[in-house]
Amino acid sequence: MSEQPYEPEGAIAGTGAGGAMDLATAEGETLEEAPVTEPAAGPRSLWSDAWRDLRRNPVFIVSGLIILFLVLISLWPSAITWMSPLKCELSKAQEGSQPGHPFGFDGQGCDVYTRVVYGARTSVTVGVLATLGVALLGSVLGGLAGFFGGTGDSVLSRVTDVFFAIPVVLGGLVLLSVVTSNTVWPVIGFMVLLGWPQISRIARGSVITAKQNDYVQAARALGASDSRLILRHIAPNAVAPVIVVATIALGTYIALEATLSYLGVGLKPPTVSWGIDISAASPYVRNAPHALLWPSGALALTVLAFIMLGDAVRDALDPKLR
Repeated sequence: MSEQPYEPEGAIAGTGAGGAMDLATAEGETLEEAPVTEPAAGPRSLWSDAWRDLRRNPVFIVSGLIILFLVLISLWPSAITWMSPLKCELSKAQEGSQPGHPFGFDGQGCDVYTRVVYGARTSVTVGVLATLGVALLGSVLGGLAGFFGGTGDSVLSRVTDVFFAIPVVLGGLVLLSVVTSNTVWPVIGFMVLLGWPQISRIARGSVITAKQNDYVQAARALGASDSRLILRHIAPNAVAPVIVVATIALGTYIALEATLSYLGVGLKPPTVSWGIDISAASPYVRNAPHALLWPSGALALTVLAFIMLGDAVRDALDPKLR
């Protein structure tokens, strides 16, 4: 029997062990070359998701830029106009556009462009302050009623029903007709008086829904006080609907101020207001339509911007739309 020389490489290849070893080596190199993935980021909050969606929403961007411009000219109207809104020349009454006066003159010879710019300050001031007052009063009353319930909740529900039955414009004609002040505070107070029931209903329902969640029940079982439950656990999760409704209502309050001023029971001269200018320009709209169109257009654009902003915020804060 002839003996053949022993060849280790051939023996390994013949048994298939070499192929297994080569495959193991290739897999080891593949695993070494695979990129290391970073751990997933932690869960995002509702507010971070909402801000991410808002930044990608063109409606929010456009409306936000318009509102930012309105706020800037409300704070510094002299940055884009050099005239006083109370400086008028009767010799130029109802004249059209001229160099240095792009919007022409109204029936009293006042520069329409200057009055439109200064009118933004009044509208934004009334809208923002009225919205803050309504949101604060309505949220506190509605939130406390929804959290504690009982007799206080029943009484608040009946009171809000009474306020809902009062027509807003008719209520303004009755209440503001006896006010002689030329400041914006009576108008703001009237809006807060008739506007808080809507926010109160929204806040009450949101708090009732939030207090039934498991994390609130767990905090209560651990001995958390009522103030801690409201401030730390319920309010942050119940405030989103209030913000949405208040943002949309801000544009409504601006339109309401112009309506009351147009009817003669809101702001009064010498206060500069779009509603006052629209009311003053209405009798001679055929001879000088520009005196009516420019303040009306500014009012419509402002109200539309705030309503668009409210719609964008609502879409971002509503989890059902995700």
